[in-house]
Amino acid sequence: MRPLLPGDMDMAVRALMAVPEPARPVLARQLLDEAHIADKTCRRLGRAHPAFGDGSLYEAARRHRRENLPDYCNDSYCAALAVLIEAVLARKSA
Repeated sequence: MRPLLPGDMDMAVRALMAVPEPARPVLARQLLDEAHIADKTCRRLGRAHPAFGDGSLYEAARRHRRENLPDYCNDSYCAALAVLIEAVLARKSA
């Protein structure tokens, strides 16, 4: 997976906010897996993965249903961001 940037995090949080809270950890792991697969494809073939994009979390999340970003970091945004951060940290420690 490509390095995480703030835009990646926002797009992934928008995708997480579009699903019920119990489904968010599974989707967070799925988004990270899709970005990883896409990055490997890009490196190997020199082109984007047809389903998952260019290897960025932004592109993986963009292909899912998403909510609009709130005007401020409300409870839903913060909870989804926490789920995403937990998934990123779990992947790094694995």
